[in-house]
Order: sequence, then structure tokens, then C-alpha cells
Amino acid sequence: MKKLLILLLCLLPICAFAGEAKDIAEDPVVEKRMVALAENLRCLVCQNESLASSHAELAEDLRKEVREMIRKGMDDKQITAYLVARYGDFVLYKPPVKSYTILLWFGPFALLLLGVWGLFFQLRKRRLSPPEAELSPEAEQRAAALLNENKENQA
Repeated sequence: MKKLLILLLCLLPICAFAGEAKDIAEDPVVEKRMVALAENLRCLVCQNESLASSHAELAEDLRKEVREMIRKGMDDKQITAYLVARYGDFVLYKPPVKSYTILLWFGPFALLLLGVWGLFFQLRKRRLSPPEAELSPEAEQRAAALLNENKENQA
């Protein structure tokens, strides 16, 4: 009994680190719709996480705001339009193709095509270049003698 009491007292500090449960909507339908909508929105703090999976305070505030807009009867397009108007296209995980985002959408493909073209050009150039000339036996002996002479001068 004494050992059990000591064990429970040792585990007591672990309970101090327990967090409070996060609020979810009273209505599970609202919560499900909010999560589905938040999966397509970017957290403005984390930037590489969806609004649904982020633990930042701003993300929690935005989720509450989305829940309120759902309760007011706004549809998904209206909520998305409101958030885009407030935070810009950056809040969307899949921003629309616009004149100023064309480079972001198609730039990587253009760089890939440019790289493939450059590789093709270099391989073709290498293939068309003349083969290296081979040395005659006399020239090889003369080159070897020059190399030996150079080694002796350095030593």
C-alpha cells in the first residue's frame, strides 16, 4: 500500500502538464463543415500547415470566426471570399491562376524544359565534336622525355 501511494505521488507532477481540452462546436455538423473548409485554407502564422491542423492562436481565432460565419448561414464560397478579401490569395492552399501568379504556377515547368533543352544541346554538341587525336609513338616518347625532364628540374 505504501509503494502504491509513493508511485501515485511520483506520477502527480505529470497531471500538472495536462492541457485543457480544446473547444469544439456544439453542433458536430458545423464542426465537420469547418474542418472541411479549413483543410483548404493556409495558416497565416505557420504558412505550411492548413488552418485545420495548426495550433497557432491566430488559427484558433480564424477557426472560431469560420464557425460563426457558418452559424450565420454563409456558404463555403462566401466564407472563402471573405477570408481572401481580408488576407489575400495567400490564405488559399490552391491560389487561382492570375496574371501575377503565372510565374509561380508555370515557372518550375519552364525551368525544367530549359534544363532538358540545355542537356540535349550539350549532349548533341559533345557527340558532334571531333575525336581526340592520338599521338604517334615518337610523339609519346618525346612527351614522356619532357615530363621526366620537368620532374628532374623540380627535384
